[in-house]
Amino acid sequence: MTDRWVIHLPITAPDLPRARIFARTAARVLARLSARVEAGGVTVSAEDEQHVRHWVFCDRLLPGGGRCALPTEHLSPCSRRARWPGRR
Repeated sequence: MTDRWVIHLPITAPDLPRARIFARTAARVLARLSARVEAGGVTVSAEDEQHVRHWVFCDRLLPGGGRCALPTEHLSPCSRRARWPGRR
């Protein structure tokens, strides 16, 4: 028996980009509530192909420790913090 349990929370979205956006938002909100949320492990899948997972966060290791918090397939350099549109 394991001491860790994983929560699977099915939420629907009309397409992959919006599923990723919703998943990122949900992960960030939940991570503020509990240090047990592993946002880097968040994936999304089509309802009828749940074995085909699509990553939500980049999660690459960064120099000096930590992981990239940006969306997967981002074009900017990796960062520990998500960049908000319109902010510098």
